[in-house]
Amino acid sequence: MVWGGAETLQLTNPRYNQAAGSALMCRITEGLVLDVLKSSGCNNTKSCVVLPVATGMALLTSLLYLRQCNPQASIVIWPRIDQGTCVKAPQTAGCELLVVEPVLEGDSLVTNVGRVEELIRHHGDKVLCVLTTTSCFAPRTPDKLVHIAELCKSNNVAHLVNNAYGIQCSRCMGLINTASLNGRVDLYVQSLDKNFLVPVGGSIVAGFSKEIISAVSRTYPGRGCSSPVLDLFITLLSMGREGFFQLVSQRKEVYKKLKIKLQDLANVYKERVLETPNNQISLGFTLTPSNYKEDMKLTEIGSKLFTRNVTGARVVTCSGSKTVGKVTLEKWGSHSNEYPTPYITFAAAMGMTENDVEVLVEKFGQILAKVSVV
Repeated sequence: MVWGGAETLQLTNPRYNQAAGSALMCRITEGLVLDVLKSSGCNNTKSCVVLPVATGMALLTSLLYLRQCNPQASIVIWPRIDQGTCVKAPQTAGCELLVVEPVLEGDSLVTNVGRVEELIRHHGDKVLCVLTTTSCFAPRTPDKLVHIAELCKSNNVAHLVNNAYGIQCSRCMGLINTASLNGRVDLYVQSLDKNFLVPVGGSIVAGFSKEIISAVSRTYPGRGCSSPVLDLFITLLSMGREGFFQLVSQRKEVYKKLKIKLQDLANVYKERVLETPNNQISLGFTLTPSNYKEDMKLTEIGSKLFTRNVTGARVVTCSGSKTVGKVTLEKWGSHSNEYPTPYITFAAAMGMTENDVEVLVEKFGQILAKVSVV
């Protein structure tokens, strides 16, 4: 099945649309999604479009739209987050990426707003947008969206937000909403699979102007496969509003329990849970090298978890580098050139249960018992 016409995904005139039924389903689904976005804390949202591509391609589509609006500008200012898609999308759009290193405050990595302002003023009309992030792996915390939005508004610079799995977190949604009311936010992008438990392959681009969202839709060339929107349509009808927000509330409780359980385990092995209170999805657990066998690589802990069917955990050694296109980032994975300690991250994601926490911590504890020298 497909939806959309040769010109745009949102073309619903049966005279021009070669898949009118699918297009109608898409419009209904977008209405349901808009209700979810507003009810999740971003009630200033005016419109959204579901795209048949994953988050990275949705960011690319958004950047290409912004380039059409301002073809003379090609610089994207990007507060660093070590996720490959965020580095690839601007470069694929033909933009120059200027990386803003975060500031270390306690255990948290926070936005260097002063540096962002400095770059905006220095490059002036060449700046296409600021690309910020909400949902992220600890110890990175959501960007200071309100401050960035105010800067963008006062300097007439576009603002694109990567909200990949932020719908499930009321703090992320609230940040976007407040930023849109106090400054400038052009578009915010999120994943379908991470927020709605559907297969990978779809995303949502939302914003605060119906005209802008319609223009983004027209940027997408031609028709698209309807599988992502069909999966979402069925899932939303199956869950209902009550079912969806029950999962959101469950995730918050899982986060609290995960933090307590990891703190108990950290006390046993002379480690600690990183204090990142503004990150309400991900938790970091230190891995002090001297606490483990000399002949073992810390990354083996992640491998051992994976072979025990624990997925999603990331071991960050704070070493090495990675080059993506023309951009090289030191200490890849840690979001910073200067983070002081290796760690492993765990996320309290949508759909996770308290029983999952028990199983995860039990398996993690078994691994630590074998590899620790404490």
